[in-house]
Amino acid sequence: MQELSVIVYGRDVQGHLADCLDSVTGQLPEGAELVVAAVDDPAPTADVPGRVTVLALPGALSDEEARAAGGERASGEWLLFVHAKDRVPPGALRALRDRIEGLPDGAERVDVVLADQVHSTWHASGIPGPDARLLARAGDRDLALADCPDLLRVTPLLGNRALRAAFWRDHRDQLAATDERFAARAALVLAGRVTALQQVVLDERRLRAASLPPLTPEEYYAPVGEYEDLQRLMAGRGTPAGPRAVLYDVMATECMRIVARAAMPEPVGREFFRRASRAAVAWRPEGYRRPAGLEGIRRRLLEEDAYSRYRAFQSVNHKRRGLKSAVRQRKRRIGAKVRDHRYRRELRRPVDPYLAVFSAYWDRGMACNPAAIAAKVAELAPRIHQVWVVSAAHAPLLPPGTDHVVPGSRRYWEVMARAAYLVNNVNFPNAVVKRPEAVHVMTHHGTPLKRMGLDQIEYPTASKGLNFRQLLARVDKWDYSVTSNSHSTRTWERAYPAHYVPLEYGYPRNDVFYRATAADIRAVRDRLGIAPGRRAVLYAPTHRDYEASWTPRLDLATLAERLGDDTVLLVRGHYFYGGAASPLAELRRSGRVVDVSTYDPVEDLCLAADVLVTDYSSIMFDYANLDRPIVVYADDWEMYAKTRGVYFELIAEAPGPVARTQDELTEILTAGAWRDEASGKARAAFRRRFCEFDDGHAAERVVRRVFLGESDASLPPVIPVDERIPAPTPEEAARR
Repeated sequence: MQELSVIVYGRDVQGHLADCLDSVTGQLPEGAELVVAAVDDPAPTADVPGRVTVLALPGALSDEEARAAGGERASGEWLLFVHAKDRVPPGALRALRDRIEGLPDGAERVDVVLADQVHSTWHASGIPGPDARLLARAGDRDLALADCPDLLRVTPLLGNRALRAAFWRDHRDQLAATDERFAARAALVLAGRVTALQQVVLDERRLRAASLPPLTPEEYYAPVGEYEDLQRLMAGRGTPAGPRAVLYDVMATECMRIVARAAMPEPVGREFFRRASRAAVAWRPEGYRRPAGLEGIRRRLLEEDAYSRYRAFQSVNHKRRGLKSAVRQRKRRIGAKVRDHRYRRELRRPVDPYLAVFSAYWDRGMACNPAAIAAKVAELAPRIHQVWVVSAAHAPLLPPGTDHVVPGSRRYWEVMARAAYLVNNVNFPNAVVKRPEAVHVMTHHGTPLKRMGLDQIEYPTASKGLNFRQLLARVDKWDYSVTSNSHSTRTWERAYPAHYVPLEYGYPRNDVFYRATAADIRAVRDRLGIAPGRRAVLYAPTHRDYEASWTPRLDLATLAERLGDDTVLLVRGHYFYGGAASPLAELRRSGRVVDVSTYDPVEDLCLAADVLVTDYSSIMFDYANLDRPIVVYADDWEMYAKTRGVYFELIAEAPGPVARTQDELTEILTAGAWRDEASGKARAAFRRRFCEFDDGHAAERVVRRVFLGESDASLPPVIPVDERIPAPTPEEAARR
């Protein structure tokens, strides 16, 4: 018996079946099969001998009947139903199989594995949905629906949930030849246990409405009937109040959305409203309270079957929103005119040759390369007055006495207009004018593994509507681009084509990796509570564009247990998630896991760590300067590479051993492979390539060239990689 059966079912809508089959056959893992239950007997586009079954189905069959036929023919213990118009993203089947293999057996066994999905349209692909937050809240636990009823809000598709075959057959009346939306939610209601997978396993293709036949009245009314059938199913099974209340809320919300947005003929709209009203009254949970505000008014009108009053309310509300919008736009225009007048007035004043503006990470505070340059400016060019651009939320975290401005304030525009130097590791806003006399230094904030700039055009999941023309307009303001290796120089020139001058000086933030002393390292470890002799493992994963929130991809409690009492895990969530590593809350108390997501600077964490575990984060390029072990945990490399785009094959060119599963990672960290001879050789090759210009003098070179006007010939020469002496390891620091 196969462990997983993927059933591709339904009609070949608009010629997308071949795409769907390619997406499956190109990644079908060992122990999996493909059942093609598409109408009109198509053939797979790839040859996977012995693992593909093609059903000859007559053209008169519906999608539901084709799905049922495919499920009956499948031999797997688990079933994944994928509609013929949709696709399975790279790496998804492997991740699903691995999750299934780790599930417990027994009376409380899991019946449904619920995963994430993206969707594509005719003009965009890989668009993330809202489900990632719901799945992250559920975590990796095996739970009953009553424990996390909000899972009923996950997009109701069968392609984003795998079903245990025995469970599917036990409930074939509700799951087999029924509407997909009903079957998807019914599976959660009927399941004994459910678990969530923090991975995208489906790319749903949403077809243009104009390309589809118009809906019949009964098709418009169908959602109301489906929700009522689900409520009857829940009532018959004695489902607890929590899931029933969530389903009721989902039903009411969707019905109101359909009334507001669907272009139904007037008689159909009135009848839909009547049916929705009847359902809203019949299934309203005891003690249920309507939402506050306008939504509450809409719900009351629905329950009263007040269709005419609802339409009148809708019309008035549209007019009210239009008036409010007009008032807001007028205020914004007036405010913009006043601001623009003041800014233009300041731009007519002379540039202040001793004024420098610094910013980092979208105004989050003093950090990264700009902070290292600012410190060296204070040492070598003390006449330069420094002003930091910091958001109001982060301003209280600045060192006392730091001169700063809040974006948008009156003084902000004054200093932006008159500063002779603009230093940032990201771009300044479009409205900032680059004066000819001013110097703009782009420091960047990492060596690129993932695609950047114009190279993101082919990866819409990553670019997310980025305006590339505006991006190039911002790039045109750069005078200098700081790089730490030739790979970065070449990448920036292609991704950000403009007339700036590359400064191949190294990253100033990495200077500390050659200048820190044993006392510095002991002090950092003391601040972090790492006792002498304990091994510190820094786990620093990167952001994924297909995930809305951060959930650690490792079972940190189990990993800490396996590594033992002499190891402490320093876990740093990506700054895109606001440093809110909430999944770690329960682990902090153990002393083996330390949440350092909000600890700054990150360079301190690198100095404190004996080994770095990361996935695709640029921290690996910086940490390599320390010449300490690096382990790559690449459980979803194929998915990441496909959705984000990458510049090189990390798995083949990694700075150390690569783990694809938690068990492999644990073995590497416990058996010594993390620091063996092979690991050292891989790291040496990686350092020669990516630590090319980092030698402890980068900030000095930048300041002397940009702020003091010295020539390249007078700058400190770059020390060859093999001749550099990094900061001592924690083990060495403890002995000194």
